[in-house]
Amino acid sequence: MTEPDRSQLVGGVGLVVAVDIVPHFLHPPVHYGSARDSTAHALMGAITVRRERTAMASADPSDADDILTLRIPAARKLPNPAARTDRGPDPRILRTRAAVAEAATTLFLHKGYQATSVDDIAALAGVSKRSIYNNFGDKETLFTEIVLGACGTAEAFADQLIADLADTRDVRTALRTLAHRHITTVARPPVLRLRRLIILEAARFPKLAAEYRRRAPDRVITALTEAFRTLHARGELETPDPLRAAQHYSFLVLGATLDAMLFDPDGPLPTTAEREQIADDGVRAFLAAYRPRRDRKRK
Repeated sequence: MTEPDRSQLVGGVGLVVAVDIVPHFLHPPVHYGSARDSTAHALMGAITVRRERTAMASADPSDADDILTLRIPAARKLPNPAARTDRGPDPRILRTRAAVAEAATTLFLHKGYQATSVDDIAALAGVSKRSIYNNFGDKETLFTEIVLGACGTAEAFADQLIADLADTRDVRTALRTLAHRHITTVARPPVLRLRRLIILEAARFPKLAAEYRRRAPDRVITALTEAFRTLHARGELETPDPLRAAQHYSFLVLGATLDAMLFDPDGPLPTTAEREQIADDGVRAFLAAYRPRRDRKRK
């Protein structure tokens, strides 16, 4: 089968989708570096099946701005658990699920949910419509798995945030480092497009939108809240309302960029230098309000 021209199908906009296919019981996903490794370890149930750069994506492999990582189950959930076998996942199923997830993600982000058909996804993935139905059930389920599969980045970021920030003795430096990581993680085209897509489809998928919010942005706010509560107890910050402080911090670092993208998804994003300046300015404003009183008296 001839490889479809992705640049035409998605309007010439580049995107890399790194799809982790994992069993329900395994975390974090295991990565293998070559096709031989992938085949050899497929039956063990954890494999990165497909990582492909589309036609117009950045030529620099170190540039991660166009990468969206998904983590989806190795097989479709069966209504009858007794029907499962002890055998590992079929490598062909892994490859198909990864190809479909990659194609569907690319199309959903650039055309929207409604404008993307199962025929479009099948053509871009190079599989039959029946393969999509066999592996995901329907378009709604496929969309749900993609949205929830993208939550892993936010969850990992939140977990690391608690460890790095709550244990620090140099709060200013830790906040600056965190702010740089935060805006770099979020202010990327595929992440911002996904957030916009979820908001647009919230009326159609209210439970999915709520779950994504709980596992992604709210997870980060919760982590910030716990870290600020710890720092307040140690006297490193003056944050008697740590939740409100977390909300302020998050908006100072991300708010303007997120707003701009929601209204103009094809507009220019901040450059690396601009992101760093936004992060530094946000931390400066945050500390002006929340630094300890003892530090204010020294001014």
